[in-house]
Amino acid sequence: MTRVAITATGRFFPERIEPNSYFYEKLGLDTNEEWIRSRTGIHQRCVADTSKGECTASMGAAAAQQCLDRAGLSASDIDAILVGTVTPDMTFPASACLIQEELGADRAFGWDVSAACSGYVFTLAQAYGLIHSGMARRILVIGSETMSSILDYTDRNSCIIFGDGAGATLVEAIDEGGGELIDFCMHTDGAGAGFLRMPGGGALMPASHESVDNREHFVKQDGRTVFKHAVTRICEVTMELLERNGLNSEDVALYVPHQANIRILEACSRKLSVPMDKIMVTVDRWANTTAATIPTTLDLAMEEGRIQKGDYVVFVTFGAGFTWGSTLVRY
Repeated sequence: MTRVAITATGRFFPERIEPNSYFYEKLGLDTNEEWIRSRTGIHQRCVADTSKGECTASMGAAAAQQCLDRAGLSASDIDAILVGTVTPDMTFPASACLIQEELGADRAFGWDVSAACSGYVFTLAQAYGLIHSGMARRILVIGSETMSSILDYTDRNSCIIFGDGAGATLVEAIDEGGGELIDFCMHTDGAGAGFLRMPGGGALMPASHESVDNREHFVKQDGRTVFKHAVTRICEVTMELLERNGLNSEDVALYVPHQANIRILEACSRKLSVPMDKIMVTVDRWANTTAATIPTTLDLAMEEGRIQKGDYVVFVTFGAGFTWGSTLVRY
């Protein structure tokens, strides 16, 4: 079997940072610091400046370029670019095509994956399969989101949760080094589609005066239902992954979960009997960047020296669809 590993990481966040006070002081929403922090754990979030061309593709390209620079590679060394996103710059072409052009990755094929907050894990699994099949040897796996473009800033329950940003990982066929991808568990349950969605903008509900007036082109969610399912599924898929590989929670050095909100992470910590100091947390500084949360959080973990040679690391996620999954990595 070909050994497939994450060999480099990168991230990009917009310069514009909005604290929680933005929502109650500038937008006049009926909320406050204590309400936001206690329910989400978020202190601030980054917001893209689309008027200056800052968007999903440009952020993804910047994160990818940092990743390439750290690996000592050029864009022409890349075979494929796969992007997890629910906020592509346009319906088509894919953001992967725009990133390929911006990087100058003239040999690379690419496409986008729409799996919401599970986008990075599902995209990473595709890269793993492509390399194992021999169809590619080096792949950029990117999670990039401009969530600010689809938020209803009159809805305090949803608009406070999200931020913008991008994370990238280089995935390679390599004999040694890096974080070896060991196993994946992935699931989907379309019965949950109605609880977290953006109704407008697709073929079922194209843009119209009526759909715009009804604010159908923004994120809609049933927070309580999503919370309950997220905690249950994250815990289940974590245990499924560990049991399949003959491990227990104590064998894992670090958990890198999707950063939905701090309450979900704390609930999973209790349910799995995993101390919070083994769970990487970035939701406080970057909020929920959907498909970008795991690669950006992994990049920070590497920067801070939280992962050492021989460590088992688990990625775990839950998102709209419903979709959920986990990945076992050994460095």
